[in-house]
Amino acid sequence: MKRRDFLGSLGAVGTTGMLSTPALLSSASRAFAQGNDIPVGLLFSLTGAVAVVESTLHDAALMAIEEINAAGGVHGRQLRPIIEDPASDPATYADRARRLMIRDKCVSVFGSYTSASRQAVLPVTEQRKNLYWYPTLYEGRECSRNVMYGGAVPNQQQDDLIPWAIENFGPRFYMIGNNYVYPKEENNYCKTLLEQYGGEVVNEEYVPLGHSDFSSVINRIRAEKPDVIFATVVGDSDVAFARQYHAAELDPSKMPVVSLTRSEVEVKAIGGEAAAGHFSSAPYFMGHATPENEKFVEAYKSRYGGDQVTHFVSEAAYFQVYQFKAALEKLDPANITPETIRDAAVGLRLNAPQGEILVDENLHTHLWPKIGQWQANGQAEVLVESKERIAPKPYAAYEGQTCTGQGLVKA
Repeated sequence: MKRRDFLGSLGAVGTTGMLSTPALLSSASRAFAQGNDIPVGLLFSLTGAVAVVESTLHDAALMAIEEINAAGGVHGRQLRPIIEDPASDPATYADRARRLMIRDKCVSVFGSYTSASRQAVLPVTEQRKNLYWYPTLYEGRECSRNVMYGGAVPNQQQDDLIPWAIENFGPRFYMIGNNYVYPKEENNYCKTLLEQYGGEVVNEEYVPLGHSDFSSVINRIRAEKPDVIFATVVGDSDVAFARQYHAAELDPSKMPVVSLTRSEVEVKAIGGEAAAGHFSSAPYFMGHATPENEKFVEAYKSRYGGDQVTHFVSEAAYFQVYQFKAALEKLDPANITPETIRDAAVGLRLNAPQGEILVDENLHTHLWPKIGQWQANGQAEVLVESKERIAPKPYAAYEGQTCTGQGLVKA
């Protein structure tokens, strides 16, 4: 079933489920009422600048809901997705989140890609004592008891990557990122690892979001001759940078781009030839060989088209719905609230497409870091995979601060 088929007079029509009681929250303190289905919010942009990515997260979450409903739902009840399009605008995310939690009485909301959108929704979620399921890798330094964090934090992407890059290419790093919080925090953590492993930063540069002319950056890279380009440019900027880097005939075997943000979506836009030879660090790649991933990829292509790709954020958008389902199954249908769902989710293990994941007491997720090298066919060959799940440490760069099951603790 396609996304548009769900749109109705209230913004959506249901089709996937997973719980026995409707779990309706009419105020921050009331319990959830009985009913025939469970409304949950989907808050992904279907229009605007980030729609190219967020629409794939929407599709993955919706597919998980469809699968759960087709299998009978949870406690015999269906999950009804209420769809809102925040149109890539942070203020609209907050407004639509409020609508989903108050008017539509959603027991949880799944949504968003950027840190700006998550931070816009956070005060609303905390005020309403609701639960926001956020699938995206992010910069850490957050410890809300009202957000379920499905994506990687810096230590989960960099702890294996940085020493590997130094060993294989050399210690001199050129940092290029967009000018906002995520790249700066990732670079901050990278610097601690470079100091630990004997690396150095030869240049650190930030460009505006949406920046598309990298000629001067590439000229500086050519002049500096770093060993590694450590990239946190995102979206259209990453596509432009990769194409221009390739056009400049810079050799990835000698001076590769090592990215925390480049996924199958960006590589599809870049073109396999221009992306080939460079690297990404992520907990999931589309070509990962597990039965769960083969099922996920096959189902996604069947629903949305054979030319579509899955990636490390759409995978998390998918598995978070199943984490939600597993938490609901642990609860008495008469006692379902965002708080009880949150508490039931802690400690849950789930066989996700990337491997068996675990929800930490700090509401972040234990993941399986991988280093992949992009091939001309648009897929990544996984060269390095962690031998064990890596625990999330959202304050790894900040000594004396720890995100715990009780919130942020400072030594």
